[in-house]
Amino acid sequence: MPSGLNEENANVAGRIEGKTALVTGAASGLGAAIAKGFAAEGATVVLADIDEEGAGTLATEIGAAASALGLDVTKEQDWIDAFGAVGERHGRVDVLVNCAGITTVGSVEDLDVEAFRHMLDIDLVGVFLGCKHVIPLMKRTGGSVINIASMASIKASHYLAGYNAAKAGVAHMTKSIALHYARQGYGMRCNSVHPGVIHTPILDKVMAQSDEPEALFDEWVRGHPVGRIGKPDEIAAICLYLASDESAFATGAEFVVDGGSSL
Repeated sequence: MPSGLNEENANVAGRIEGKTALVTGAASGLGAAIAKGFAAEGATVVLADIDEEGAGTLATEIGAAASALGLDVTKEQDWIDAFGAVGERHGRVDVLVNCAGITTVGSVEDLDVEAFRHMLDIDLVGVFLGCKHVIPLMKRTGGSVINIASMASIKASHYLAGYNAAKAGVAHMTKSIALHYARQGYGMRCNSVHPGVIHTPILDKVMAQSDEPEALFDEWVRGHPVGRIGKPDEIAAICLYLASDESAFATGAEFVVDGGSSL
């Protein structure tokens, strides 16, 4: 049995006991669910978000195992400073979850180039910077990088030109990064998670951009063969697996958790 697992029952709390994790976009939505799930399973969790106040409020709610820091994922110096702070406080980082992201509705015809670039900066460049600047700290002990992509990287939508491009980039970049980590012998893994439509604050923002939000929501539900959209905890569960030693042989893989919507 891999080290770190409870030898009596691998399903009890403590699956990532002793690990330190940094989760971006942790003030709300998927990031918040992932951070809470990690803390419940024994990890020390650093909640990173451009909304530092929101991250701090959630860290206080989680308790002593959690702390918060401000991070704009588009700024390289913010990343360098963040890992410097984590190294100083904890001496290590075993898990990085690149979860921060935005979704801007727009086809290739009506999405303006600045909005397109802004989405790429957050959803793709931000992931690149995290995967790059985690190396000096994580390679000391090895670890797991988890990039939150989307089923939108697999199945395109006419009204999500920028989001489709960014998340497809995350998926393929993850494979390149996984190969690099392995070839360098860093003991680091990198995988991508591809959620379907999940009920988070981002979803509410997307609906607010639609002229017919109820019709859009109904379309999302119909698009999932399981008959519903997903819950944040369901994505946190696959991230927990990837953070744990149970997934030690998985790298460069796409973990699709989308209720069948990409089929």
